[in-house]
Amino acid sequence: MYRIPILQMGNYLLVTIQVDMQDQTALALQDDLAEKISRSGAKGVLIDISALEIVDSFVGRMLAGISGIARILDATTVVVGMQPAVAITLVELGLSLEGVRTALNVERGMQLLQGTRKGQLLGR
Repeated sequence: MYRIPILQMGNYLLVTIQVDMQDQTALALQDDLAEKISRSGAKGVLIDISALEIVDSFVGRMLAGISGIARILDATTVVVGMQPAVAITLVELGLSLEGVRTALNVERGMQLLQGTRKGQLLGR
């Protein structure tokens, strides 16, 4: 089974999804991220989905699930690079991705993660 690499950059984890995800790959990613957040103490997870052209309800729920797991483990999740067709599909499926923050690209996503952590540290 293919596993999606998880890179650590300081206090943040970076996941770049380069393949259309099968259910097993999505479940493995969720488990791998939970383990890596717990082990590393990462404060943020950035998931780049710019290569995804299609999503189904399972992948949408998995993204929301990752965000919930990360939040419980004291990490913020930002999804970046969402294609318009993917956004439309998620809305049509009725998936709001509650708790998932989004940004247009990796640079803006990292700024959002860093700003979120600073705001929490300052008590905002």
